[in-house]
Amino acid sequence: MWHSSAGTDGRGHLSEGRWLLIGNSRWHWAVGEPGALCTWSAPAGEGELKGLVAWAAVGPVPASAPLPTERRLHLEDVPLLEQPDWLGVDRALVGWRAWCLANGSVLVADGGTALSLTLITAEGRFAGGRLLAGAALQLRALGAETADLPAMETPRALPSKLWPHATAEAMAAGVLRGLAAAVAQAGREAQTSWPGCSLWLTGGDGPLLAPLLGQLLASEMPVQLAPALALEALAALRPGPDR
Repeated sequence: MWHSSAGTDGRGHLSEGRWLLIGNSRWHWAVGEPGALCTWSAPAGEGELKGLVAWAAVGPVPASAPLPTERRLHLEDVPLLEQPDWLGVDRALVGWRAWCLANGSVLVADGGTALSLTLITAEGRFAGGRLLAGAALQLRALGAETADLPAMETPRALPSKLWPHATAEAMAAGVLRGLAAAVAQAGREAQTSWPGCSLWLTGGDGPLLAPLLGQLLASEMPVQLAPALALEALAALRPGPDR
């Protein structure tokens, strides 16, 4: 059932513009003006639609949600070159936004339910990518498919110990460090084919992975943390209801 949480999150006035990205497990919101956005995530179906400028979706869209179809942004609305028609609009949005900001080739690691890696050339062409299970999905799978490991969600911070004793901390450290290692290796391989490529981190797991990648890559390639790339792209492409 669609339900509004207007006035409960303190995320700006309803007269301000709003943008929405429907993810696989959560809804991601922005309010304000392009270039000065306040962003947050909420459980699926929660949020105020009044003032909605534009929205996009990679996850399920509730039939009961009164989302204006004329304001939906689709994959073909994102101006990336040679993007395949199966590409998720979220990957297109973060790839395009990072490319615009970097003015060169980029590898974007978007840490959500899945961790996606999207490579964009200096000319703005989609050059492929990779997909793997995100931190929360890996942790839930460990809890569900093993007899003695606990069910847990993504931690708020990286465990302080390099080799934790406690089971939950050992799980979190293993998953987060494994993801960071996979992203770092992908960055090195991208640099080999596209010298000067920069690495951009976005999504909910981005802040957790950023310090690890800083350690792993050091001076090998620049790493930029930009948690709200998708919403920034949505607002840049649809700054007003008539654009």
